[in-house]
Amino acid sequence: MKTYQKKVKLSVEGRRTKWAPVWAVLRKFGQGKKVHMSRITKQKRHWRRTKLKIKPRRMKKQHLG
Repeated sequence: MKTYQKKVKLSVEGRRTKWAPVWAVLRKFGQGKKVHMSRITKQKRHWRRTKLKIKPRRMKKQHLG
């Protein structure tokens, strides 16, 4: 159960970091500009530089019954 929740959160965060399509770049910056698609995305992540702070779910303590 724990790994499933983590995968769900990772998939949601993955959707937030996608690059913009080329036509969106043309619409925003104009036709003459050469701009990379990642300039439009809000969240910028790197597998080494910035980590997602996903906390484990709270589990009920076994010894308390």
